[in-house]
Amino acid sequence: MSDWNTLLPSNHTDCFTRDRLPPKDQLPVFMSDLPELNYPDQLNCAVELVDRHVREGRGDRIALHGVSDFNTGGGDFSWSYAQLQDKTDRIAQVLTHDMGLVPGNRILLRGGNSPMMAACLLGALKAGLVAVPTMPLLRAGELAQILDQAQVSAALCDSLLADELQHCMTPGHASHVPCLKQSVMFRSEVAEGLEQRMQRHNCAYTPHATSRDDVCLIAFTSGTTGKPKGTMHFHRDVLAMCDLFPRHILRMTENDVVCGTPPIAFTFGLGGLLAFPLRYGASTVLLEKHTPETLLQTVAKYRATQCYTAPTLYRQMATMAGQHDLSSLKQPVSAGEALPDATRQLWKQATGIEMTDGIGGTEVIHIYISSAGQQVRAGSIGQVVPGYVAQIVDDDMQPVPPGVVGRLAVRGPTGCKYLADPRQQDYVKDGWNLPGDTFVMDADGYFSYQARNDDMIISAGYNIAGPEVEGALLQHPAVAECGVVGMPDEDRGHIVQACVVLKPGHMGDAAMEKALQEHVKQTIAPFKYPRKVIFLDALPRTETGKLQRFKLRQISVNK
Repeated sequence: MSDWNTLLPSNHTDCFTRDRLPPKDQLPVFMSDLPELNYPDQLNCAVELVDRHVREGRGDRIALHGVSDFNTGGGDFSWSYAQLQDKTDRIAQVLTHDMGLVPGNRILLRGGNSPMMAACLLGALKAGLVAVPTMPLLRAGELAQILDQAQVSAALCDSLLADELQHCMTPGHASHVPCLKQSVMFRSEVAEGLEQRMQRHNCAYTPHATSRDDVCLIAFTSGTTGKPKGTMHFHRDVLAMCDLFPRHILRMTENDVVCGTPPIAFTFGLGGLLAFPLRYGASTVLLEKHTPETLLQTVAKYRATQCYTAPTLYRQMATMAGQHDLSSLKQPVSAGEALPDATRQLWKQATGIEMTDGIGGTEVIHIYISSAGQQVRAGSIGQVVPGYVAQIVDDDMQPVPPGVVGRLAVRGPTGCKYLADPRQQDYVKDGWNLPGDTFVMDADGYFSYQARNDDMIISAGYNIAGPEVEGALLQHPAVAECGVVGMPDEDRGHIVQACVVLKPGHMGDAAMEKALQEHVKQTIAPFKYPRKVIFLDALPRTETGKLQRFKLRQISVNK
């Protein structure tokens, strides 16, 4: 098996991304000791996800389900693998022939979860371009930073999201980015829209012969700290994430039907809602703007077997699960933020279905620690996904014994490759990825999350994990959701402070604050109770559902 730590020559015409990979001494160690990871030197992941199924006789199977306001008559529709291949071929021809893009050029993709957004992404990869998918809710100033950092010259944009991108193309506007020269709208009926351009091309497209080590994706972190970073991923990275977690943990097959909420512009959604099902010849339901009720309705309507969303939605869904037929659901997957055990148990009591928790990250592209079914242990995320290795280390990168709290270190077939970013040196040490999480591992190799490294609260000499306090608060019947942060305190160094959203019918007053404090004291060690409680109407979250703790600290300062 070839050495993954020696990169193959690039087959890109535009070598922008290859030239901006971190120096070799700052790259993580890449491991590929499983036979399913033995990819050929020439590899285009879009071909493997789409064209391979048609070539092997599965072209009539349904790949994507969606709902359209643009097709005649609107309503539900489905695309087979053969139809998806045709659409991605046509899109690739528009990108290369009409727009003049060459392999290695970066292209911004802007849209919600829809079959056309998926086809645009796959078509771009098929053409050898580097896809830069973005969250639908980003505003012009945020888009401008991404466009400039990745030096994006072209965009495919959902017509419903055109306004903010247009600001980036308008000279004189505060968010104008000179490198962005052209943008084509999709889900549009205008003459120069993508759909009309696609009709001008009807011959088969020969996908670009990319190297397995060519960058195909720049995924920007979701901004829980307010400073997103561009993470680069190779064609082999996209396939590796498909060939490990869904294969070994979920036991995915062509009979699975997948749905969920994370945007496919976010690697959690890209994997769970697009790449995973396409890798296995399964089907996926791509719908936008889910609520807890519509997600439950989707599971019932499409007989979904897998669902991907964040813990907050599972908690909300649990209260109404009994009203829906969830008998098809086998794998409810939670990721994106820590899963409180109270939420896991609430969901299981309501549905009888064991939740699959997982931790991954944009830097490593997807989930690397998880357990499902009978392997689930209360209070633990699980064990290392086959293909990865993980350990708990101290500040000197030395492994610590089981039961000792420390920093999580991970390596495997994927790893952090920031786009020309000095923070690479903080994320990768001695060949290990350091996601920034504090964990403890037991003697059986089960990993239990404690907190983000910077969310461990040291108060009067005690180490307190914010998520543990959150888990205790969520067990109180009045609490809908909460977030816990440490705030500076003259006497104790820091105090534990809770921001709480109450369920309807409860009042956020001094009596409730005292009741919650007493509840925490009775649930976990008394020194961990929140010395201050702030009541909010809603918690600040990213578009992917992650809690933005830095905003909680800002709220606390302003209160």
